[in-house]
Amino acid sequence: MTTVRPETTLRPLSDQDVAEVGRLAREIVANVGSVIRGKQDVVEAGVVVLLAGGHLILEDFPGVGKTTLAKALAKSVHCRFSRIQFTPDLLPSDVTGVNIFNQKTGEFEFRPGPIFADIVLADEINRASPKTQSALLESMQERQVTVDNTTYRIEPPFMVIATQNPIEYEGTFPLPEAQLDRFMMRLSLGYPTPDDEAALLSDQTALPDPIDQVRPVLSAAQLLAMIAAAARVTTAPSIRRYVVDILSATRHQRDLYLGASPRAGIALLRAAKALALLRGRDFVVPQDIKDLAAPVLSHRVILSPDGRLHGRTGEQIIGELLAAVPVPPGG
Repeated sequence: MTTVRPETTLRPLSDQDVAEVGRLAREIVANVGSVIRGKQDVVEAGVVVLLAGGHLILEDFPGVGKTTLAKALAKSVHCRFSRIQFTPDLLPSDVTGVNIFNQKTGEFEFRPGPIFADIVLADEINRASPKTQSALLESMQERQVTVDNTTYRIEPPFMVIATQNPIEYEGTFPLPEAQLDRFMMRLSLGYPTPDDEAALLSDQTALPDPIDQVRPVLSAAQLLAMIAAAARVTTAPSIRRYVVDILSATRHQRDLYLGASPRAGIALLRAAKALALLRGRDFVVPQDIKDLAAPVLSHRVILSPDGRLHGRTGEQIIGELLAAVPVPPGG
C-alpha cells in the first residue's frame, strides 16, 4: 500500500507582506547600487540569491568589482560576516574549524572556523586545492560541518559568496561540477560603460571609500523572515511544468554533454519566487523563469566536444532553448 504524503500548508502572503518584503529588497538593491554603478541587473540577481537562501559565485576579470559586490551585499545585512582568502596552502580545517586540546580541562574542544558566519566571502575560491574546496560541500548543501565524527550545525541565515578569475589558470584548481552545482547562480559584472567608469573613478579616488559608507538596511532576523516569505510565493502547476520542460530540453540538446539536474530546477524555482517578491508579486510568472534561467543553469550544464569546438557557451544554448520551449498558456 502506498502512503500519500500530505502537502505542507503555508500561510498565504498578504499584500502587506509582499509590499514590505519588496520594499526591503529594493533598499538592499539601492544600498549595493551605491558602490556598484551601472549593474542594476547583476545587483538585483545577487539580492535574489540572498532572498532565496542560496549561494552565489561571481566569475569575472580582475578589478571589475566582484569582491566589492560581495562585501556590499554582506554589509547591507546586520549579521556575522567572514572572509576567507583562498590560497594553495589553505587547509580544510582553516575553513571548517579544528579540535584543540584544552590543558585546563584535559579535553578537546572545537574551535569554529570562518565558515560559521551568516555571510561568507570565499575570495578567489579556485586558488585552493580540491581538498579544501570540498570542505565547503557539506556546509553549502546541508548547513552543517562534520569534524572528527561530530556534526555542528550552521545557524541560518547562511550564504556563501565566492569569487574567481576565469582567465588566470596558472596556480588555480577549477571547481568540479559537484561544487558548482551548489551555487544557485553564477554572475559576471563585465566592464562598466564609459560614463559609469568615469563616475567610478571619481568615487574610488576620494575619501572616504564608498564601501565604508555602506550601512545595514535590515537585520538577520528580517532577512530570515524575507527568506520564509519567498518560500510562500505561489507557483502554478503550469509554471512547475515549464521548469521541467526547460530542464528536459537541456538533456536532449546535442551541444550539451550533460543537461541540468533536478537540483538545478529546484534552484531555478526558488530563485524565481524571490524575484517575484522583488517585483512586488506573490506568484511566479514565466518571465521570472526566463530572466533567471541562464544565470541559474549555464554553470550546471557541460558542453559536448562539438559544442566547445564551435565556440558555444552555456548561456547561448540556454537562450536558444528558452526561445524553443513553449511558454505556458496565459504567460
